[in-house]
Amino acid sequence: MRHILYRYFIFCSVVLCVTFCSISAFSQDDTYLKVDAFGELERPVSAFDHDEHNDKAALEDCSVCHHVYEDGKLVEGESSEDQACADCHTLKAQGSQPGLMMAYHQQCKSCHIESKNGPVACGECHVKK
Repeated sequence: MRHILYRYFIFCSVVLCVTFCSISAFSQDDTYLKVDAFGELERPVSAFDHDEHNDKAALEDCSVCHHVYEDGKLVEGESSEDQACADCHTLKAQGSQPGLMMAYHQQCKSCHIESKNGPVACGECHVKK
C-alpha cells in the first residue's frame, strides 16, 4: 500500500510540474507592452495583444516588427523576436539609431500610417485601464 501511495505522489507531482511549466511556456502576457527601462510613466502602458494584432494585420513574418540592423542597414529576413527592444535601443538616441521610446513609436505608427489602419494618436494606444 505504501508503495502505491508513493507512486501516486510522484505521479501527481510530475503532472503538476508539467502543467505549471506548460502554462507559463504557452501563455504570453501580451496584454500590455511592459518596459521597465522607462521608469515612472506619464501615460499608461500600451494595450497590445500580439496574436490578435498579427491576425488582424495578416502578419506572418516576425521580422516585419522584430527587425535586425547591421552597420545601419536592415538585414532582410533576420528577426530579433527573441530579444527585447531595449537590448538594442538605449533610452537616448545613438546616432541614427532612435532611442527606445521613439523606436516603439516609429515602428508602430509608421506601419499604421502606411497601411492606413491602426491607432496613431497617443490615447488610442495608451488607454487607462
